[in-house]
Amino acid sequence: MTLTRRQVLKYGTFATAGATLFGGQSLFSPRAMAATTMTGVTYLPPSYKALTYGSNRFVELLKENGGDVLNVEFYDSGQLLKADEQLPALRSRSIDFMFHTTSYITRSVPILGITGLPGVVDELYRHPERLAQGSPLLELINEVLAEENLYMLTAGGGVLEPEYIWSTEASPIRSLDEVRGKKIRIVGFEATQALEDYDIGATRIPSSETYMALQRGTVDAGVFNISTVIGRSLQEQLQVCYKLPMTAFTVAPFMLRDTWDNLDDEVRGVLENAAGWYDENFIDHCNNDIYPNEYWPQIEEEGIEVVEPSDEDIETFNNGAEAVWNHWKGEVGEDVGIRAIALALGEA
Repeated sequence: MTLTRRQVLKYGTFATAGATLFGGQSLFSPRAMAATTMTGVTYLPPSYKALTYGSNRFVELLKENGGDVLNVEFYDSGQLLKADEQLPALRSRSIDFMFHTTSYITRSVPILGITGLPGVVDELYRHPERLAQGSPLLELINEVLAEENLYMLTAGGGVLEPEYIWSTEASPIRSLDEVRGKKIRIVGFEATQALEDYDIGATRIPSSETYMALQRGTVDAGVFNISTVIGRSLQEQLQVCYKLPMTAFTVAPFMLRDTWDNLDDEVRGVLENAAGWYDENFIDHCNNDIYPNEYWPQIEEEGIEVVEPSDEDIETFNNGAEAVWNHWKGEVGEDVGIRAIALALGEA
């Protein structure tokens, strides 16, 4: 594994000291020297209680089960790398694994767009087994990722509850038609495409800056997952949640494919154990525990109006999603795109 500068300095200093004090004898036992050290990151801070639940336990399992074969250094809250820096750092081997929201990197890794396609995400949300470990869809995703030397250990067992349109008191949105002309904060490329026909002013503002953007009227609304709302206290600046499923995402652990393939059996076993736990628990805990029992009650207590979309709005939005599907299929290849969408919709 590539050592970080911190590791090089740390071990290099100790090794020099050992040579000075003990001649040719090493300060480290042969077994300790054989241990694999892995550096991992996430840009998510602890305030994202739901989204960091899985990554925190994943890393804990690595440390608990790593014994003398695996050492782990993990940095959250963007301490080591910001969101947009993580994928380049993984590809350059500056880090060994990362947790990333798929919606942030679909422009760089188009196959991950299947987790955010309008008209598909609600089906994946209601049928998480279609994206579970061992599922044909996840295997297809990893086949395509392998072409870029990437590997997704698990999708977390599905996708998170879809992102909806949340708006301020000054510019409430209660229907699809009221989206027109609004300034909307959107991260996902797929949702941005889906709303292009509504003449919106789409802007990609980091979640850390969204509170002030809403407060100052820089944006009228945002396409958010409820974790972003609660994690950044955006409910204090919002008045209406228009619950039309726009897009979705998951938070997944990624490695380089050749790194994964070249791990020894013991280290790979430790990672597989952690990934298995993550697959069984992450999405299920968020969607079926934290969100309904903690987050949505907070939204209700804040007095935010929750508006269910009409059947007409759902049909109109989903019909317009066909153009997004076609664009995405052009990026991943017609055959791959057709297969992925069919698997996500339960048609294959």
